[in-house]
Parts: sequence; C-alpha cells; structure tokens
Amino acid sequence: MATTSATRRLAAILAADVAGYSRLMEADEEGTHQRLQAHFRQLVDPKIAEHRGRIVKNTGDGLLAEFPSVVDAVRCAAEVQRGMLDREPDVPDDRRIRFRIGVNLGDVIAEGGDIFGDGVNVAARLEALAAPGGICVSRTVHEQIRERVV
Repeated sequence: MATTSATRRLAAILAADVAGYSRLMEADEEGTHQRLQAHFRQLVDPKIAEHRGRIVKNTGDGLLAEFPSVVDAVRCAAEVQRGMLDREPDVPDDRRIRFRIGVNLGDVIAEGGDIFGDGVNVAARLEALAAPGGICVSRTVHEQIRERVV
C-alpha cells in the first residue's frame, strides 16, 4: 500500500488572472509580458506576502494563492485591485492590465506545495465571474468578512 503526504486543511483561496490576456498579448506580446511581470513583482507578490499569503502557483497570466485567514485574503484582493487603479496611467484604457479575482474559503488537499480540491475549483469559477478590476467572493467568504472588511 502506497503512502501519501497529502493533508487536508481549511484555507482561503485567491484565484486571479488577467482579463483579456490573449487580446493584450496579440497586440503587444513583449510589452504585455513585461508590464504583467512588473505588476506581480511590485504590487501583487508583496501584497500577498504582507497579508500572510502564499503563492501556490503562477499560471502565466494569473496565480493561485492561499491564506490562513479569509479576512487577509479579501483585504489582499482589495488592495491589489486598488493598487492597479494607479498603475499604467499613460496606457490607453483598452491596453491596461486588469485582474479578475475570486476568493473562496474551503477545504483543500495540500500535497507537494500545491493545493487541490473543490475549494480551489470554486475560487477559479468565482474568478471567471468577476468583472475586470473586480472581486467575486463565495457566500461563505461574504459571511466571514461581513463588517470586517471595508
């Protein structure tokens, strides 16, 4: 019988990606890549660390992160979205990089530095529902953060 190092835990999961990434890459592949990497380095990654999160994986045009606190995850998402408003002031509106972010609270299977399970899948589906520049949270997240996050 094989042994596994997989463990279960409750986590706040943040899924983010760039709205219209394919269109942006088609218009300016190198410029879009450079600008996105700068956003990650200068804003997104530091905000995740500041809010005690951990980047699970980078997906090229987005990322998956986990947090021990749902309040921290939502505060991080809000600060990233607010921070993006001030970035790229000289870039035309149709060329600006905008993130869509989904946040879920759920049970995950953690194995080898990665996380799996329905909690992750729901976060990804919520991210797909978010408007560019917006955040979509699950009902569970909303109930947990009510009156705690402004």
